[in-house]
Amino acid sequence: MVAIALQSVLPDQLAVRPQWLLPALSVLLLVALVILGPGAASTHHRHARKVSLALVAVVSAGNVLSAARLIRGIVAGTVGDQAAALLSAGAAIYLTNIVVFSLWYWEFDRGGPAARAAGTSPHPDLLFPQMTSPDLAPPDWEPAYVDYLYLSFTNATAFSPTDVMPLKTWAKLTMLVQSAVSLVLVTLVVARAVNILH
Repeated sequence: MVAIALQSVLPDQLAVRPQWLLPALSVLLLVALVILGPGAASTHHRHARKVSLALVAVVSAGNVLSAARLIRGIVAGTVGDQAAALLSAGAAIYLTNIVVFSLWYWEFDRGGPAARAAGTSPHPDLLFPQMTSPDLAPPDWEPAYVDYLYLSFTNATAFSPTDVMPLKTWAKLTMLVQSAVSLVLVTLVVARAVNILH
């Protein structure tokens, strides 16, 4: 819901047109996920999994298009003549990027939330500190969504892993893409905003 809200406040030139399309599609998918029930997401309900992945993909696609338009506009000089508007648009895309990648990590680590709950995949894709030091966590500790959100935030701000290590190729490549997108966004938006302020 946070990512949908952030996408809906983007300026017209950065939003996917028509501007209501992606937020409306995201809301429809979210409603479908809620109708399937919160229990469906935590069990092996294949329709809930498909809807959940579709929702993340739609929000991701919208954010990628908005980021590409922002970057192209900054490079071409057609976007960013007001520092406050540029910084708020850049922040909305950056924060959406954090939320979207946290959802990808949440959905794919050890097969997703249902597979993690069932314990069907014993080998982790992402190594959390509690896994290496079991004495620091309860015996049945499993990462919650906030753990993936923290991973996404630290990866986007440090441009590298901090305390959570990627073990599988998909995790390494996903973290690489997130760091690259964050680096380009931060560099271009801040550089352009500083240029405007001077």
